[in-house]
Amino acid sequence: MLHKYRKTALIEAERFDGSIDMMREYGIVANPDALHDTKAPLYVIYTKEGEMIVHEDDWIATGIDGEHWAIAPEIFEKTYERYD
Repeated sequence: MLHKYRKTALIEAERFDGSIDMMREYGIVANPDALHDTKAPLYVIYTKEGEMIVHEDDWIATGIDGEHWAIAPEIFEKTYERYD
């Protein structure tokens, strides 16, 4: 039987602005291939699942184990609501 589930863990998130400080904080690296290939992503973050492309204005989430990943703004807005 099919069941529905809701995520119950809280995450912390902030919007990536492309700054060096945020790159250092979240382990985001500039992609050197972007200098030669305009279609290559500018930024990459390494997650538990592997390499992930990051764009400016993506949300950088921090999970319960301290892991980081990027979430596109339109997905973030549909999936998460602020909880203070």
